[in-house]
Amino acid sequence: MFPTTSGGFSFTVALEDERATHRLMEDVAALIEAGDLITLSGDLGAGKTTFARALIRHLAGDDTIEVPSPTFTLMQTYALPRFHVTHADLYRLSGSDLAELGFEEFGDGSVTLLEWPDRAAGYLPPDRLDIAFTLAPQQGPNFRNARLTGFGTFAAKAERIALMRRFLERSGFAKAERQRMQGDASTRSYERLTFEGGSYILMNSPKRPDGSPVRNGKPYSAIAHLAENVTPFIAMARALSERGFSAPRIFAADRDAGFLVLEDLGNELVVDGEPPAPIESRYEVATDVLAALHGLTLPNILPVEEGADYRVPRYDLDAMLIEVELLPDWYLPKFGASLSHADRLEYLTLWRDALQPALDAPATWVLRDYHSPNLLWLPEREGVARIGLLDFQDAVMGPAAYDVASLLQDARMDVPEMVEIALLSRYTRARRAEPGFDAAAFARLYATMAAQRASKILGIFARLEKRDGKPQYLRHMPRVWAYLQRSLAHPALAPLKAWYGANVPSLNP
Repeated sequence: MFPTTSGGFSFTVALEDERATHRLMEDVAALIEAGDLITLSGDLGAGKTTFARALIRHLAGDDTIEVPSPTFTLMQTYALPRFHVTHADLYRLSGSDLAELGFEEFGDGSVTLLEWPDRAAGYLPPDRLDIAFTLAPQQGPNFRNARLTGFGTFAAKAERIALMRRFLERSGFAKAERQRMQGDASTRSYERLTFEGGSYILMNSPKRPDGSPVRNGKPYSAIAHLAENVTPFIAMARALSERGFSAPRIFAADRDAGFLVLEDLGNELVVDGEPPAPIESRYEVATDVLAALHGLTLPNILPVEEGADYRVPRYDLDAMLIEVELLPDWYLPKFGASLSHADRLEYLTLWRDALQPALDAPATWVLRDYHSPNLLWLPEREGVARIGLLDFQDAVMGPAAYDVASLLQDARMDVPEMVEIALLSRYTRARRAEPGFDAAAFARLYATMAAQRASKILGIFARLEKRDGKPQYLRHMPRVWAYLQRSLAHPALAPLKAWYGANVPSLNP
């Protein structure tokens, strides 16, 4: 039986066997999040409980977990790594019984799998995914058809599932085993694909939606030069690989839909321990990667595919300033502080003056997220190729010092000051022989870009909590604040240091 509300996007899948049903489950598992409601429709024996059991076991990472039918218990709750899952069955209930079951509370921070949703007519929320199973005995005892319908805001997710299925079919990975990987603060998601003895990474990167205009009719993402699609990633991956750096190879791509199948560079990190700390020998190689990259003459126009090029945007003053404005826009309100119009103008004037040397410096590729979560250790390779590179789609043409600061002042992990100094010296020694390289000027640029980046990150972490409901990033704020103080200690930044001291709440213990 079908829910009575009309849906926003629907498509049908033929499930010829158990593996096909399992694959559909993996499609759904890849895109659901805490709070989602999935209704499972169909006659007795159509496969609703089988699908729910497979999904719960997949999310648990345990094929042996006991998942009984909730027909008689009415509902079961599972505490799984990504979120809680509530599995409910309304077969024996009528509408008047739903309040006693606590139906209104379903989906509050958990994923709900609801069988027999027709029993809840009039109670179902507007945003949900319905999967309606029907038997097809004329095509075999195990054959099913499934119709997926995304209602309300789930229509976009349902359409994304359909696009993903088509991409995997076209690229030859439709039969791959899939396991979702931990994501980052972005809208991208990743899965590890296991297929014919090999391991690959599926990147699911939908086109970035335009936000509200914030200046001159442009959204923040356009001013800050954040990638809108996977084209920059493809261009940078190819360009880095051609120069001997270990960016992942791309085995399949759909630029329009935003799907890539990438080389799996493994999961061996450049950090170790709990809490994680730098493995200094690996950090040395990561520093050498930057020195080698910055010693090259690098173009700003890169080939993507035949007949298509990509222009790496300039890390211009507008981009740098709108990033440091995240501090007064999000960080200060977080701690109950605000600025007068005059104080804000002074802040921006001080930053314009401080950033001028960075704008005048020779431009190189700034990968922009060059820090421990995006660096992998590849011991079987040689030299700088031992560092696997990830997450460079927001690359810009700008000052070399930015990525050095990104590595040595890691926002998610403590880099001891003595380690930072030693690695900064290592980088400087590697580049000192280059004509025109000025170590003192670079030290000033390093402090400037480190302070700019720390100011931006403090604002981003406050925004992630307030706007996006991700408070877990707040625990990193004291570390970033300490990095900011290190950087502002440079004599060239004395005016900024004084301004921060007068206007910004301290996070010192």
